Amino acid sequence: MPELNLDDTISAISTPIGEAGIGIVRLSGKDALKIADKIFKSSDNKKPSSFKTYTIHYGWIVDEHRASSIEHRECGNKISKPEIIDEVILTIMRSPKTYTKEDIAEINCHSGIVPLKRILDLTLKNGARLAEPGEFTRRALINGRIDLIQAEAVLNIIQARTDKALAIGLNQLKGKLSQEIEAIRNFLLDIYAQIEATIDFPDEDIKEYNTSQLSNKIERIKIRIKKLLDSSSQGKILCNGIRVVIAGKPNVGKSSLLNILLRDSRAIVTDIPGTTRDTIEETANIKGIPVRLVDTAGIIEPRDLVEIEAVKKSHESINSADLVLLVLDASSKFNLEDNMIIQNLNGKKIICLVNKCDLNPNPNLRLIKKDLPKIKIIKISCLKNQGIAKLEEAICRDVWNGRVFAWDNVLVSNLRQIECLRNVFLSIEKVELATRNCCSIEIICEELKSALKYLDDILGKNISIDVLDTIFSKFCIGK
Repeated sequence: MPELNLDDTISAISTPIGEAGIGIVRLSGKDALKIADKIFKSSDNKKPSSFKTYTIHYGWIVDEHRASSIEHRECGNKISKPEIIDEVILTIMRSPKTYTKEDIAEINCHSGIVPLKRILDLTLKNGARLAEPGEFTRRALINGRIDLIQAEAVLNIIQARTDKALAIGLNQLKGKLSQEIEAIRNFLLDIYAQIEATIDFPDEDIKEYNTSQLSNKIERIKIRIKKLLDSSSQGKILCNGIRVVIAGKPNVGKSSLLNILLRDSRAIVTDIPGTTRDTIEETANIKGIPVRLVDTAGIIEPRDLVEIEAVKKSHESINSADLVLLVLDASSKFNLEDNMIIQNLNGKKIICLVNKCDLNPNPNLRLIKKDLPKIKIIKISCLKNQGIAKLEEAICRDVWNGRVFAWDNVLVSNLRQIECLRNVFLSIEKVELATRNCCSIEIICEELKSALKYLDDILGKNISIDVLDTIFSKFCIGK
């Protein structure tokens, strides 16, 4: 990405393009209000640059360069009238109390590809530049309104697929995680400054660091960092979800199970074996966990090229699964086909589901238990919606390994932040080891400096342009 010019005024469509009630074109920068003056006509003929901050105004977006001539009734002279693009509501927000800490004009128009594109093009013709992905949030970061944790939280909120994932994003946006990281950083900075002072000013009357006190402080900070790292597995699951593959031979009810868990008729269900010839992926919300469900083809021995590819995709899905739901048929005997599928699940986490228990309430599970001695077996009926609640509970127990979490705690969910925290923890452990072995204070200082650098990376202090480019490339253009 080329280096961005922060003096530019940027513009973008900030809502998904499509037919809807409202669409928004957003302007941000020093010339945002001047551009609004050129294209917005209010009902009282006042200019946006004269409007007070946080005020909303009714009017029209007009194109002065595409005027039409009409004849005046009284004098007969032809007058030029600007083309009206759309009837709109204009919101004015003046710096510094805005999202970007710059002047912002938001044009609320009718949502549709034609009005949105015409208005966006008009802003660009009048001096704005098309925003890069995430550039509005990037300006909020650069201008000091938010730190990098909060910037990444914006993306978490946009991408949240469950209420709990949304809550994590909102907590991070409010600054709860930033406050904890900043507190850890300040604690380490005080230790570093005290030790560094004894090196830089040996002749001054500065109290030398005490090994026992340093060890106690390091132990306390290790506990705080470990608590954050322990929360990361929970945070990653709640934000990114888990991948659950539904496996089994043809016509055992895999697609029916997918539809029930999705609470939607997503997959075609028939009595014909082999109806599903490709993997189907959809996300379900199971007790606050985003579960990426994959319905696989149940074909064992492929008969043509299509089925060969289907079987290949099924194996790939199983290999990448966090959890496999093995579906068996209670109305038929456990046979060689079932056994072949089980062999392909070697080493995977499995929950075994015996479907169609409405047809056979007491299936013989002896052979299943022989092949899967330690696997949880649940009897279900997709037709009667029986046993599904037990299955959802079992998925949650498997995901959390029986642990109980406080959902309002400060959680780390971002992979970049987790990696930085791991590096902080490693540096702190090296400080602890160096202190225990009575190493030189120069070595201790270097490791403390390294830990501080990683904490700065989490907060976005002195972070490289390349890292920022990578982070903000994941954003949509209008955010």
